[in-house]
Amino acid sequence: METTENVKGDRIRQLRLARGMTQADLAEATGDLVSKQMISRYERGESRPSPSVLEGLAEAFGVRAADLFREPVAEVTFDAYRKYKRLGKRKQERIERRVERELERRIRLQDLLGQIREAPIPSREWEVTSPEDAEEAAEALRRRWQLGLAPIANVTEVLEGHHVHVIKISGFDDFDGLSARAWDEGELLAAAVIYGGGRAGERQRLTLAHELAHLVLDTESLPAEDQGEFDAEDAVFRMGGAFLAPRDPLLRDVGQKRQSIQLQELLLLKEEYGMSIQALLYRLKDLEVISAHHHKQWSIEINRQGWRTSEPEELPPERPKWLRRSTYRAYSEGLISEEKAKQILGESPDGEEPSPTLTQRRSLMELPVEERRQVLAKQAEEMKGHYEETRSGRTGEQGGAVYDYDTEEETGG
Repeated sequence: METTENVKGDRIRQLRLARGMTQADLAEATGDLVSKQMISRYERGESRPSPSVLEGLAEAFGVRAADLFREPVAEVTFDAYRKYKRLGKRKQERIERRVERELERRIRLQDLLGQIREAPIPSREWEVTSPEDAEEAAEALRRRWQLGLAPIANVTEVLEGHHVHVIKISGFDDFDGLSARAWDEGELLAAAVIYGGGRAGERQRLTLAHELAHLVLDTESLPAEDQGEFDAEDAVFRMGGAFLAPRDPLLRDVGQKRQSIQLQELLLLKEEYGMSIQALLYRLKDLEVISAHHHKQWSIEINRQGWRTSEPEELPPERPKWLRRSTYRAYSEGLISEEKAKQILGESPDGEEPSPTLTQRRSLMELPVEERRQVLAKQAEEMKGHYEETRSGRTGEQGGAVYDYDTEEETGG
């Protein structure tokens, strides 16, 4: 093992924040091997943990001790929209640290597989100053990626097929999405769109398209948000809708002008384009197929029906595959160990039964600290009940001595 002199303080901080832990939480998670004051000193680079504390920190994070020696492989920048900014600083930090960790392991895999500079990554390719610019940018990106004008069957596959990572972040009910870029001395190494877990497929697809627009549009010349003018958020929403439902085929399906539109027709369009009823209505208003008044009437009905959060005929969410596929490939080619593959996959790469301990541990560490404590408390209660039942059963059946773990004494049966 490397000496603890090489432990990276910023790595400890990154892992701690990614798991939603305060310094006091981390100290407690190590079994009070170390104080929160010492953790603060580690993070500032003013002190180094002893080997036993290093193992305790790694155990608390659910990683190998070697992971605490690594320098971050890239600098990650984020594009956030107004709803994300309302989450609060602590939640934002937790999400961003988790994205940094996730992008880091993906970049390492890309590097192992020779994919780092395999193809250009889209980044602020099209300047937008008007709604028409956003429409044209969507059409231009479809042409570049040779998608034609047909509806996109699987947005996630399209993005991953064009070197845009798709990352799911669960555990935040009020988080929709985010986009990120990873840089190495000014060179773009990776780009990612991030979405919140637990969403229906139509909502997930729009989030991915929206975050893609954040990556590819240059909106520097647009006014600040919420000033009553066409702004950066309007631009990315417009491009996201145009990317999923291009103007020409959509107008062929619905016509140039409509006085009204029925629910059953909207549900058919939802199935065709993989968009929510709300997003479709907004798209039709943008294209002036329906009036602002008719759109408002539908908005009132959507609110009345409670469809803001759950619509009729929800679509199944899409599943990213790049990470699993690349992990299997790297393991098969001997580029990573079985242990590392298990760490990424949560199961054996050889097709054995998943390791409950590893899988459950990774899932547990994804939870906020308070939820994690509740889960552990519940598990402790269940284990206590199981122990008491077992002790009672053994005493009754065998009449022998039972070791009492609470008093550390033998009690007769």
